[in-house]
Parts: sequence; structure tokens; C-alpha cells
Amino acid sequence: MPDTTSLIRPLVTLRGVEKRYRNGTLAVRGVDLAIGQGEFVSLLGPSGCGKSTLLRIIAGLIDASAGTIEWPSAMHDARGRPERSIGFVFQEPTLMPWAGALANVMLPLRLAGVPKSEAADRAATALAAVGLAGFEKAYPRALSGGMKMRVSIARALVTKPRILLMDEPFAALDEITRFKLNNDLLELWERERFTTIFVTHSVFESVYLSQRIVVMAARPGRVVHDIPIEDPYPRGESFRTSAEYAAQCRVVSRALSEAMAA
Repeated sequence: MPDTTSLIRPLVTLRGVEKRYRNGTLAVRGVDLAIGQGEFVSLLGPSGCGKSTLLRIIAGLIDASAGTIEWPSAMHDARGRPERSIGFVFQEPTLMPWAGALANVMLPLRLAGVPKSEAADRAATALAAVGLAGFEKAYPRALSGGMKMRVSIARALVTKPRILLMDEPFAALDEITRFKLNNDLLELWERERFTTIFVTHSVFESVYLSQRIVVMAARPGRVVHDIPIEDPYPRGESFRTSAEYAAQCRVVSRALSEAMAA
């Protein structure tokens, strides 16, 4: 397995990270992982291997039980604490049902004290970036599953985070919608180059999207493979139907099978 700690200009580095819950369950053990600035990295593995746990540790939503998390390239606040600048997209859109799309996207800006007019302008720009211009007043009940997820992505990106964490955001969507959102996500990433850590169960999705695929084994969760995907961007249907894509999927499928047997 490659030494991921040797990446140039890592944005976040995990060293020996473990998480044990109060009931005694050891969710992840001994995770060493470095994510470089502007990278698109997928975490791939079976259910229960700690992918979502790692994402929440990176986000600061839960604490690691052991190990360290370093932000060597992060900006710092007045007290010297790292400004992580993180956007998080959950498995479900978790939108406020009583508010329109614009108000939902404005939420993190309003919580940060951004003036209402500025927050509205930035939220409208973020909605347009995910293809929802004209839907600013639409309530979640009037939106399709894919459109709700676009609102969720816009809300995560409206603060212009340096790192975007995505926890299986497209898993519940139909295949056509999922393909479209994969393409749209890559277009946004290529334009903005925010660092992305993407959790998925899909070999095909991980190969299509990623520069690197970190394959994890379960019980406890740990990294067993770190596979580079060197095919160039932009990627589209020509890549998805290419021999190179099929070959990469076979490599990753074998690595996932090994991880499940480990």
C-alpha cells in the first residue's frame, strides 16, 4: 500500500486514528491517511468499516479515541485554532421543509452572521452553480430527490469550503440521476478545486469520480489499499464506456474483495 503521508502539501493528515464507542465497539483502528489540497478521494468499503466515522472525525463532529488529526495547511483563528473550512453533505438532504431552496442554502451564512442581502446573493449563485437557477422559492416537497440533493450540495458549498465531505450523497437515487449528479459534481470540482472526500459503496462510482480510492476493511475499520486512478479529467461517457475504466473497476473490485475477506 502506498505511503499516503508523503503527499505534497497535505490539507489534512490522520495518524494512528482510532474510534472506540462507549459500548466498546472499535469502529476504526490505526488509520494513517493524508489528503492533499485539491484532491478528490473516495473512501470505499463494506458497511460497518468506519467510512462515515472517519468523515465525522475529520469534520470534528465526533472525537477520535486515539491518534492525531493535523491541518498543516489550514488557516488559524485569533486563538491559534485551525480554521478547517469544511462543507458536509449527508446521505439525506436534511433540508428545512418550511423553507424554500434559497433560504435552505442561506442557512450556514446566516448562522455565521453574514448580512441577509449578501447571504441571499451568495445562495442564489450557489443554486445556479448546481443547476437550480429559478428554483429559489421552491419548497423541498416540490423537489425531486436529485434536486433536493443539489440544494444540499449548494448549502455545503455556499461558504466556499476548502474541503467538502460527502457521505454517500447519491446512494438513494436512481441510476440516471446518479450519473448526472456524478458529472455535475466533477464539473464543480474541476472548476473550484475544493478538496473532496467522498464515501461510497460503489466501485463504479469511485473509479469514475476519484483521483485516489482508499479501500477499507471492517471490524475494526482500517485502510488496506490506497489506489491511484490516473485517468485524466474531464471524464464523461467516453471514459465510462472505455476499456481503461473497466480495467480500473476490476482492480478496485479485487481490492474490495480482499478487504472484505481481511
